[in-house]
Amino acid sequence: MSHPSGSTPEQVVLLAEDGRPVGTADKATVHGEDTPLHLAFSCHVFDARGRVLLTRRAISKRTFPGVWTNAFCGHPAPGEEIEDAVRRRGLRELALPIGEIEAVIPDFRYRAVDSSGIVENEVCPVYRTLVRDDPMPHADEVDDWAWVAPKNLLAAVAATPFTFSPWLVLQLKRWKPAPPAA
Repeated sequence: MSHPSGSTPEQVVLLAEDGRPVGTADKATVHGEDTPLHLAFSCHVFDARGRVLLTRRAISKRTFPGVWTNAFCGHPAPGEEIEDAVRRRGLRELALPIGEIEAVIPDFRYRAVDSSGIVENEVCPVYRTLVRDDPMPHADEVDDWAWVAPKNLLAAVAATPFTFSPWLVLQLKRWKPAPPAA
């Protein structure tokens, strides 16, 4: 089956409760009110000044539209190394070349429901990277972005967690954002 554009639908890796891959599903159909557990990732991007990149999810996104979150997230394709998927999504969403990446919460897992009832249910390792350029986001992915000091991000999330993605709020309970060592 292909998309109207002629491209192959994006596939996600379905997981058993213990994290073992058990199949695949079309990304466009997997997120719903009963989303199966699947593999994803989150990436925090830092600049040379030690600031962390926040993005506001596009209003057109199916899940958690318009919320502020970490730089970008995505799903590795079946058989794709997760580090390659991080680099692919960095280019796709933000036009940022991603070099070295480091896992900061390799065992992160969460389940969250947005206001429309759509469920995120993911094993979602969290990475960080350092970039040289500002993002040039694709409008279908990101509505806005900002570089912020990590301490300001922590203060904002503590004061108004409801304005941020639930996965970012949960990640920051386990990890304090800091740039990778240069």
